[in-house]
Amino acid sequence: MQLQLYDGVAAIAQAAWPAGEGAGVFVGREWLAALEETGCVGGETGWRPLPLALERDGRTVGLAPAYLKQHNRGEYVFDWSWSEAYARAGLDYYPKLVVASPFTPVTGSRLLGGADEQAHLIAGLRQLVDDNGLSSAHVLFPTAGEASRLREAGWLLRDGVQFHWRNRAYADFDDFLATLSRDKRKKIRQERRKVADVGVTVRALDGYDIAVTDWELFFRCYRQTYLEHGSLPYLNLDFFQRIGERLPGHCAMFVASHEGRDIAASLCVRDGDALYGRYWGALEEVPCLHFELCYYQGLEYAIRQGLETFEGGAQGEHKQARGFEPERTVSAHYIADSRFRSAIADWLRRERDGVADYVDQLFSHSAYKTLARDE
Repeated sequence: MQLQLYDGVAAIAQAAWPAGEGAGVFVGREWLAALEETGCVGGETGWRPLPLALERDGRTVGLAPAYLKQHNRGEYVFDWSWSEAYARAGLDYYPKLVVASPFTPVTGSRLLGGADEQAHLIAGLRQLVDDNGLSSAHVLFPTAGEASRLREAGWLLRDGVQFHWRNRAYADFDDFLATLSRDKRKKIRQERRKVADVGVTVRALDGYDIAVTDWELFFRCYRQTYLEHGSLPYLNLDFFQRIGERLPGHCAMFVASHEGRDIAASLCVRDGDALYGRYWGALEEVPCLHFELCYYQGLEYAIRQGLETFEGGAQGEHKQARGFEPERTVSAHYIADSRFRSAIADWLRRERDGVADYVDQLFSHSAYKTLARDE
C-alpha cells in the first residue's frame, strides 16, 4: 500500500472515495468538495486541504481528510494555550496538521477505511508532521474505535463534552415533555408560548422543498447574526446553495415569519438516524426565538421522522434544561516535540479529571424526572 497526498479532494474521484466506520455526510466528498469549490477552505482561509489517501493496486482504500492549518478557528477543540506556550518558548505552533470536517463538531469517521488502512493512515500522518517540521497533528471528533487505535499508536487523547438529545420512542412533543421534571416542562412551554403569542409562525422545509429564495433568506439571517457578534461567517451563500443542490435529502430548514415577513431561519443536517443542528440567524429579535428554531423545531422534526438522536451543536449547558444530555467527545493529538508532548500529556490528565467531575455534576442536574422529584 502507498500513501498519496492530494491538493484537495477534487482530485479524488467520487467513485474512489472510501467508506469508513461511522462515515457520514460531513466527511463525504460532496460536502468537502463544496467547501473547497466555494472558497470556504483553501486560499487565504488558513485551511489548506491536503487529503491523505492510501492506495493499493491503483485504488483508494483509505483516506484522512487533512488540512494544513494556520490558526485554530473553526475546529471546536480549543488549543490556544498550547499555541501560546509554543510562542513563549520561541517556537512556531502553526502550521499544524488537522484531520477534521471543517467547522463541524460532529463525531464520525476521520480515518476512512478498515483497521489496517487506519493504522497506515495514522503512521502516515505522523510521518507528514516529522518530515515537514510541523508542530503537531490533530484528529478531531473521531469515532471511539479510531480514538482507541490512535491512543495505541501513542497519540494523546483529549476529552470534551457536548449535549445530545435521545429519542425514547416519543409519540409527539408532548410525550417528550411528559418525561421532564415539572419546572423544566413549564419553562419550555413558556418559551414556546412567548414566540407564538407575538404571532410568529414557523414552517419546516425538507431539502427538496427548499427554494433558492429560502437559501438566500437563510444566508441573510446567518450572516446578520455573525455580524451582530462582531465577526464574519465561515461559510458563504454559494456553499449552502451547493449542498442544497447536491445533498437535498440531508437538509432540513425551519423558517420563522412574523406579520408576513420571514425574520429568521435555522438549518439542520440529517444523516442516518441523527439530526444535527448546524446554523441559524435572525433579522429581527424575538424573545426565545433561538430556542424555538434551534432546539424545539428540531426535536419535533426528529420525533416525526423517528430519528434516534439530535445534536444541537458544540457546548451550551443551557441545552440540558431543554432535554439534551451530556455526551463525551474525544480528539487525538500527536505532538512532535518530546518536551511539549510530555507537558501537554500532563495537562490533559488534569483536564480529564476536571471533565469527569463536570459530567458527574451535569448528570446530577438532569432535566428528566427522577424518583426524588415531583411529577
